[in-house]
Amino acid sequence: MGVVFGDIGTSPLYAMRDTFAGHHRLPLDQLHIYGIISLMFWSMMVIVTLKYVSIIMRADNRGEGGSLALLALVNQHISGKRWSAGIVLLGVFATSLFYGDSMITPAVSVMGAIEGLAVYEPGMHGAVVPMVVVILIGLFLIQSRGTAKVAAFFGPVMMAYFGVIAVLGVMSILEHPGVIAALSPHFAAAMFVADPMRGFLAMGSAVLAVTGAEALYADMGHFGRPPIRLSWLAIVLPSLVLNYLGQASLLVRVGAPALASPFYFLAPEWFQWPLLGLASLAAIIASQAVITGAFSVTQQAIQLGFIPRMSIKYTSVNAGQIYIPVINWALMIAVILLVFVFKESSNLTAAYGIAVTGAMMIDNFLLAVMLFVVWKWAKWLAIPLLVVFTLLDFGYLSANLTKIPDGGWVPLVMGLAIFTLLTTWSKGRALMRASMAEGTIPFEVFAKSAHSSAQRVAGTAIFMSSTRGGVPSALLHNIKHNKVLHERVVVLTIAIQDVPVLEDGERIEMKNFGQGFYKMAIKFGFLEDTDVPAALKGVTLDGEPIDMMKTSFFLSRQTLIASSKPGMAIWREKLFAWMMRNAASAMEFFRLPVNRVVELGSQVEI
Repeated sequence: MGVVFGDIGTSPLYAMRDTFAGHHRLPLDQLHIYGIISLMFWSMMVIVTLKYVSIIMRADNRGEGGSLALLALVNQHISGKRWSAGIVLLGVFATSLFYGDSMITPAVSVMGAIEGLAVYEPGMHGAVVPMVVVILIGLFLIQSRGTAKVAAFFGPVMMAYFGVIAVLGVMSILEHPGVIAALSPHFAAAMFVADPMRGFLAMGSAVLAVTGAEALYADMGHFGRPPIRLSWLAIVLPSLVLNYLGQASLLVRVGAPALASPFYFLAPEWFQWPLLGLASLAAIIASQAVITGAFSVTQQAIQLGFIPRMSIKYTSVNAGQIYIPVINWALMIAVILLVFVFKESSNLTAAYGIAVTGAMMIDNFLLAVMLFVVWKWAKWLAIPLLVVFTLLDFGYLSANLTKIPDGGWVPLVMGLAIFTLLTTWSKGRALMRASMAEGTIPFEVFAKSAHSSAQRVAGTAIFMSSTRGGVPSALLHNIKHNKVLHERVVVLTIAIQDVPVLEDGERIEMKNFGQGFYKMAIKFGFLEDTDVPAALKGVTLDGEPIDMMKTSFFLSRQTLIASSKPGMAIWREKLFAWMMRNAASAMEFFRLPVNRVVELGSQVEI
């Protein structure tokens, strides 16, 4: 309740208001009010309940969900196929849009809540932006301390919030019970038939009712499928529907005076300020959830090779409680800039919809692969479902594209920029590995010839290698310049698997080449901490355990030289070189002991 449903739970703050008072305003009459309620209700049923809760959540990667987990799962079954590269790029772009969503959600949620000040006290309108900025800065400042203690209050607050909005909705419905009929799908159809263009444009705001649907899937790894399904069906969905019906009843009865905020005007006068406080807490929780999600997605992207290594700090014994300073401060700057530039939540919602609908549309392609390739569903069942999902998502995406001049360009620009960074890093790493592999000596040949050509010294030397083939450059430089080898020489490769967590028995592979030479691979799931010393505990070489105090780790540090060789455009090569320079060191990322690391550098052309 506290983590998963904050985003979709705060949608009533602005969804109805922006539909009738936003960039593409609808006439405030019964036809359009009932039509929008019908559209929102059936969108929640089809997109959230059927698509995400009932179907996509079945696509768990060892219990984990989210676009990257789904992409990793799909990639296991389509690797090598002609169209696999296109599917991977779509999954990466969905991740890029998620970062755009992570920037917009805190701004629009907190601003939508705090704007209640101006609703109840119009003279305080000028204080809204400063208050929002102060709250957001405070929110980002506490991230480094971890959220374990604060999160204990999230659930009760959100339970109280959903209970309150449901009761307020029921109170308003009782004033005009006929509004319940708006749940019939024929009202949405009637609105499109009578006013097709306005109905189409209104989809750009109506989609706000389902923002956060992807969070249900992304957070599946933290809580499991049954609790999320139960919470949605038993508490969240009924509360949201009752509140939207209550807002519709208010608009039918009161009309334009209630348009400033149909959500806040539901409250009787004595409860207005408590509602403002409760809604503000819910908005902060929604923001916290999406920030935490950004940290988790970044960790997955690092492990899967789409983002450079970054410093990851663990704020709790729970592996899911992490803090990534670079992402935290980048998000804070982006969110505050959005608040200052857009100034009102109604302006930000234009930007919000594109990120959400774009990610939902891409999920349809990944779902199609799951249905046909992985699950092998019958075509008569899979095709109609995919057609319904795609038509609905395409309609929402198309309606939101009309808002590009009003702010919809923001997530597109953000998404394209992040997509460029992710694909540049992935492509650059592949090119660099290929360049380093040229002319390398097979390790078997090296092990046979090197043991007698250099003096052996006591201890263990572990040479980190990014590929399993050949001899690492650090090992070659060491024997060339220092002319010594340790008693035990281990070439170690870290392999990140397309699964979130590995069993300990699956973690280590090792081959003994004799004369004290070994090749070892340590495998980690894409959600695991890459702690190499911890993984090496219990590993023996010729019956002797690896003693960290007698072990040296040798790292290769490459300096990239951009060249005209085929591969990437020069500007992308320079971008990749910049990303390499600013990546966290391998020593820090792999938790290597500081006083046991030696770095040897080389230059690489790609």
